[in-house]
Amino acid sequence: MKNSAGAIAAVSVLNGPSAFAANDKMVVGVMGLGGRGTFLAEKFAERPDVELAYLCDPDSRRLPRAKDTVTKAGKHTPKLVQDFRRILEDKSVDVVVNATPDHWHALGTILACQAGKHVYVEKPLSHNLWEGRQMVAAARKYQRVVQAGLQTRSTRYLQDAMAYIKTGQLGDVKLVKVYNMMNHPFVKAGPDQPVPEGFDYELWCGPAPKAPYNPSRRWLGYFDYSCGPIPGDLVHQVDAARCLMGDPPAPGSVNHTGGISVLKDGRDTPDTQIASFDYGSFTLITESSLWTPYIMKTPMDMRDKDVPPNWPFNSTRVELYGTKGFLYFGRHGDGWQAFDEKGKSVVSACGRQADREHVQNFLDCIRSNKLPNADVEQAHQSTLLCHLANTSWRLGNIRLEFDGASETFRNPAANRYLRRTYREPWAVPEKV
Repeated sequence: MKNSAGAIAAVSVLNGPSAFAANDKMVVGVMGLGGRGTFLAEKFAERPDVELAYLCDPDSRRLPRAKDTVTKAGKHTPKLVQDFRRILEDKSVDVVVNATPDHWHALGTILACQAGKHVYVEKPLSHNLWEGRQMVAAARKYQRVVQAGLQTRSTRYLQDAMAYIKTGQLGDVKLVKVYNMMNHPFVKAGPDQPVPEGFDYELWCGPAPKAPYNPSRRWLGYFDYSCGPIPGDLVHQVDAARCLMGDPPAPGSVNHTGGISVLKDGRDTPDTQIASFDYGSFTLITESSLWTPYIMKTPMDMRDKDVPPNWPFNSTRVELYGTKGFLYFGRHGDGWQAFDEKGKSVVSACGRQADREHVQNFLDCIRSNKLPNADVEQAHQSTLLCHLANTSWRLGNIRLEFDGASETFRNPAANRYLRRTYREPWAVPEKV
């Protein structure tokens, strides 16, 4: 069983000697300087136990803004590079933060592990299912700590909700519903254009096809570069749901319905996704869309306040249906609320976001050689659900049976979506 093999290989991470004393500074490089990458660069830079040595993006126009942000937050002026391989070549670098688009998550992480770097990689973990397994293999082989950006796993309120479930007050949880409702704009197509000066477009495309440069082509909407905007956000709640249910291995089947219903602007990823996963002892259902303005995420400035969400109109919630009770859970500080068999609220707990705690856990685990809260294996198992749903849709919304041991479909036609064709020299290696 691949899951068992991963667990056995992980023992070396748990028991191996650490290269870091408690007060040693870690040298960090960040690849990918969009909004999330710059945010993470700032969070690492403000830590006294980190030296932020590199900022990297193939689009050099992003470098000055990121430099200004981290220079204000930290005490070091980082080197600015376009090619992340300059970070990998520097033996003084201990950690790579990978905040690139989806199509660069796997190769960037694997190359970093091979270069002896620990990795904090943003979600979704992988562009396709096979890549996720290769990332796990690289982390275990090179005994690197790989933490995915699924920061809800580092919240205290998730642990409290898990403890409540274990009391049995919900009874047997037989149905889990996971929501991700958003409101994305229609993207008006524009003409192809020359690549802007200072943008290494060849490097940005990397493993993906090199289409003509077009600034109106939002990479999130296309399978060449992304899992889709729904899975890229939904995976936070899917991961929380799996954690609440004890991190089960892969489901035995997937049923998907939906497609491109509203945003018919040239994208090839769905704007409406409903998927059902059979775990044997329970069923997990995801419901997502990109065109529902009335169902909203909790505003950022409200997530760390003791204000419970308006659950029915909360766009990023998880619902657990037990034989004796019901539980709402929200990501990123939204807290949780439990109800008894008569529908009476018996627990209402607010939460807090955990970006800093998640980074702290990552660095602590590098020092202790323990697996982090959002270890690459669990991130793979959560992202896997998004890949299963996408495959069902791409084959015409058909039911697919899945073998979690081999991580293959029983329908041969579906197995061609387990991985992609790579553009040399940017192929994810067969042997990591």
